[in-house]
Amino acid sequence: MRHGSRWWSWTTERGRKLVKTRILIPADDQDGNEIAEHFGRAPYFTIIDLDDDGKTTINVHPNRGEHAGGKGHAHDNVLIHNPRAVIVRGMGPRGIMSFQSKNIAVLQANSNSIQKIIEAYIRNELRELTEGCADAHHK
Repeated sequence: MRHGSRWWSWTTERGRKLVKTRILIPADDQDGNEIAEHFGRAPYFTIIDLDDDGKTTINVHPNRGEHAGGKGHAHDNVLIHNPRAVIVRGMGPRGIMSFQSKNIAVLQANSNSIQKIIEAYIRNELRELTEGCADAHHK
């Protein structure tokens, strides 16, 4: 299933612009350039807002989840950012179910470059991740 489903039609007021969608990608670096291999252990989360003009706004936030040395689980900390999708290399089955229960799609990255992942998302090239990884090393 591609991300052109019902989850992508919402808009919210944010300042003067309408945000069409917000996506979140785990990052290995504070600049948000490279995707992290393991969602829960990612030191940062890159948050991308796509507005009604086709422009993107990118912000990078530290992961305060338990795996990364903080409190709580990474997926709980993601929910405060209100994404419509998370894009990952891989994720465990409980994480996928947790996001799906909140109507947040889990999409599989097709590159290590977050910029290339964003471009693939805009072109509707990412597939939904439906099966979780059982090990700690996502490929």
